[in-house]
Amino acid sequence: MLSERSKLTMNIKDLIEVDPEKMSGTPVFTGTRVPLNHLFDYLKAGDSLDIFLTDFPTVKREQALGVLELMRERLLTEYETAA
Repeated sequence: MLSERSKLTMNIKDLIEVDPEKMSGTPVFTGTRVPLNHLFDYLKAGDSLDIFLTDFPTVKREQALGVLELMRERLLTEYETAA
């Protein structure tokens, strides 16, 4: 059985798509037209991940969690490099 961490570690192409022909090149969740920014806007406003997923049913839970994990890893890596 896969660990939670393994489940979240997806290929970035499974998570994020940037296509100049789709949403003018704004990063979106792969296979959707939902900008990644929407997820962060929802969380910033205090909305839960479940509310976001209800409002954007084309985004899979695994994609949203994968993006959050990717951003967490990048933030921690940058912080460690700066220290």
